[in-house]
Amino acid sequence: MSRTVRTELKQKIKREAKKLGMNLVGFAGVERWEEYGETDRAFFPASIWPWSRTVIVLGVQIFLPMLETTPSVVYSELYNTTNRLLDEAAYKIANLLNTLGHGAFFFPRDCYGDISVLVKKPEAAFSHVLAGKYAGLGTIGVNHTLLTPEYGPRVRLVSVISNADIVPDKVIEKDLCINCGLCKKSCPVSAFTAHPGALIADMNKNRCADYHQRLKNELRYPCGVCTKVCPVGQDRKIYGASSVAEEGIAHCQNFGSKNAV
Repeated sequence: MSRTVRTELKQKIKREAKKLGMNLVGFAGVERWEEYGETDRAFFPASIWPWSRTVIVLGVQIFLPMLETTPSVVYSELYNTTNRLLDEAAYKIANLLNTLGHGAFFFPRDCYGDISVLVKKPEAAFSHVLAGKYAGLGTIGVNHTLLTPEYGPRVRLVSVISNADIVPDKVIEKDLCINCGLCKKSCPVSAFTAHPGALIADMNKNRCADYHQRLKNELRYPCGVCTKVCPVGQDRKIYGASSVAEEGIAHCQNFGSKNAV
């Protein structure tokens, strides 16, 4: 497939993704997993499907005013709605590729069955965060989330794996995370601790998963506090909140308490 054809296919997919309500679309060649070596080979796209050539990452925004209620039923509804949108859009993009003669399928945005599974083994089958990084959508921040220029970490992601050879997007080289520490300070269970010489913090995944299990039992899952307080993202300008600073820390002190929505 010539570069012109590869580019035309890319543009067709982007147009379709936008029609489906996706805010972000990025393309990564599967060789980037090997190049960066940031996860075990078992989680490479080519290990999931040996014929894979390209990973298409789709993203939708999380509305800040709804996220600010977290943990709450309001945020739970937003979370569930974005999940449905992502899986449906990813299915339709994979189906489009199939009709054009390319093998493709989508890897669901959450693929662990239930949060109780993560409590026992906090390990994802496929990282949409890394896929988003390799697809040029953003960089990884202190709290292990994908930070995007448009929405900071307030995005949900899904990936389409295909054997189509599509022109990849450039990876963002400069870290978007400003290392302000708000995510670490605001975490209700203190899951993050500084890792010497590295931007990304060490994360107690069991502690995080345990807290999410409790929130789910209370019907106000998930948490999302670390994404709520992050000052990165153009979305904050829409809501007149260009900086969270001390106000963000203070606002999170009571999260997880019985007084939360």
